[in-house]
Formats: sequence, C-alpha cells, structure tokens
Amino acid sequence: MKLSHFNFELPDELLAEHPAEHRDEARLMVLNRAEQTIEHKQFKDIIDYFDEGDVMIMNDTKVFPARLFGNKEKTGARIEVFLLRELNQEQRLWDVLVDPARKIRIGNKLYFGDDETLVAEVIDNTTSRGRTLRFLYDGSYADFRAKLTELGETPLPKYINREVEPEDEERYQTIYAKNEGAVAAPTAGMHFSKHLLKRLEIKGIKTAEVTLHVGLGTFNPVEVEDLSKHKMDSEEIIINKQAADIVNDAIENKKRVCAVGTTSMRTIESSVSSNGRLNEFEGWTNKFIFPPYDFSIANCMITNFHTPKSTLLMMTSAFAGHDFIKRAYEEAVKEKYKFYSYGDAMLII
Repeated sequence: MKLSHFNFELPDELLAEHPAEHRDEARLMVLNRAEQTIEHKQFKDIIDYFDEGDVMIMNDTKVFPARLFGNKEKTGARIEVFLLRELNQEQRLWDVLVDPARKIRIGNKLYFGDDETLVAEVIDNTTSRGRTLRFLYDGSYADFRAKLTELGETPLPKYINREVEPEDEERYQTIYAKNEGAVAAPTAGMHFSKHLLKRLEIKGIKTAEVTLHVGLGTFNPVEVEDLSKHKMDSEEIIINKQAADIVNDAIENKKRVCAVGTTSMRTIESSVSSNGRLNEFEGWTNKFIFPPYDFSIANCMITNFHTPKSTLLMMTSAFAGHDFIKRAYEEAVKEKYKFYSYGDAMLII
C-alpha cells in the first residue's frame, strides 16, 4: 500500500482539545472484523466484550515533563527544547528537538529558569531540528533530574492549540503509568479509570504490563509514498517474564488477547517466538507495521482515532483491514467522534 491510501479530510472541530470529563465515558466505536459491523458505545462498556481469563496488554510507560523553555545567551531569544532521550547520565547528554532550530548552532548556550541555574550547551546537530545538549548543573544527578521536572511542562501534542493547564499533568497519563521515560502518552490507555480496572479485575480479566517509552518514532511523519522505505526511530521496550507468561497462557487457552494501544502492539510484535508466543525482552524496536501484516499475539485491539498518513493509522489498518477502517473513519467523522490524544476510542475485535 502507498502513503496516499492513508490520507483523509478531518474537520478541525473534531480535534480533541480536552479529554472526556470522566476517563471511561469517552465514546467507543466497536469494530467486529468477522461480522464487519460497527457499534457505538461508551468506553466503560468495553467490559461487555471480555470474559474471565482474557488478557489486556497495557503499556505502563510514564510521560515526563519533556518540554522546556530557555533563553539563548546574548540575544535572549526564547527557545523551546523538547527532551527526547538521555544519552549519557554521567555527562548529562540529551538528544533534543529545538524550535526555532535555525537560531541554534553548535557552541550556543541556553539558560533555563528565572535563576538560570540550569544551562545547556549545544554540542552536535543531529537532524534539521535535532540537537545534542550537554546540561551544566551544579548539583547531584538526582538534583539535576528534579530540576528538569521542576522546569519542564507536560508535552501536549502541538495540534492541541491551547496553553498547558495544571490538570494536564495528571490527565495526560494513564492511571497505571509507572516507568518514566515517554515523551508522549500511550493514549488508548488513558480511557481506563480505576473503577473500570477494578470491574475488569472482578470479572477475571487479567492485565499484562509491558513498556514502550514513546519517542518520536511513533509520531515522525511518513514522507515517502513507498511505505517499505520509511524508517522508524528506535524506541526502548521491556517485556518481563511475568507479562510473557500471562499472555502465553491466554494464547494456549484460546482466550482474547487485547493490545491496549499501538505502542503495546508494537512492543509484543517486536518479540515473537517462532511458534507464535511472546518472548521476554529488553532492548530497542524500530518495527514498522503496515498492511499487509500477519499479527502473531493479539487478536483484539484498543486504539484511538489517528492522524492522516500516520504510522498509527497504518498499523490499525493492517489489523482491522484497510477498507473496514476507511469505512469506520468515515462514520467517525459523520458521527462527530473526537480524534487524537484526548479523543475517543475504538475497539477492534
């Protein structure tokens, strides 16, 4: 398939600027692949589609406040710095994106905070907007990380056209987030409330927690018409033995295995044994899933409504079938579902 197959018109008013007031009351579109039917529900109704012994695979990554604003030495120009990944803890080296990038060259220094106790020096250009920074801070590593957290803000996606609000710090996380390291939330999981998780547990539905630290690999635009030529940025993943055992047991017992979000799906598809079981793994993945693709582990998926031409839409299309997803998205626009990070959800069974 080609990039142009994944383009569609999305009215601006369908971009979700805020989440549903209660997490589990977002709208839910249910796609049944066998029947080719579409139902309209609320997210909390998801419990009706699962039985005892079924498994939900959840990405437990936690978003850190990755967006900083600093001032360039001499000129004082305001520069946005988006932290991507830590390269060296001892030397405090980070891969970042800067905006406006044209003003930031190797050797420049940036000053952060009113007291300017945190300083960064640009030591390398990595891409047109990418830079490597060495942070200079007079304190321990723990103090340095605390300073980053103090000065950083929740990295809401650029298309959310408003200022960050204090509530975003809590609501732009899943309630089960625990392993800090993502620059964006695994948004399908943001629809789960504590109450809904408890109800699922009481019904005997198991959860298997994996980790994918969401980086730019998930969001980098695809700019080649031939999808086989697109290269994903690598993202760190962790699958422990406990999670692998829970998932493999469900597969053996022919239970429903549901990947909560595209990041969970990418994680499990990155570590599959020759007999179609999940292997424990700790490392990096640059796996890019687009149609046609044979999925090995999950037979069910929860996801949000994604941007045109995105790798997320391509994966969802590979799972549900391209024509079915196209029809579902047309219906979502007609029924005014909300799209993207704070938007509504889709269950594909």
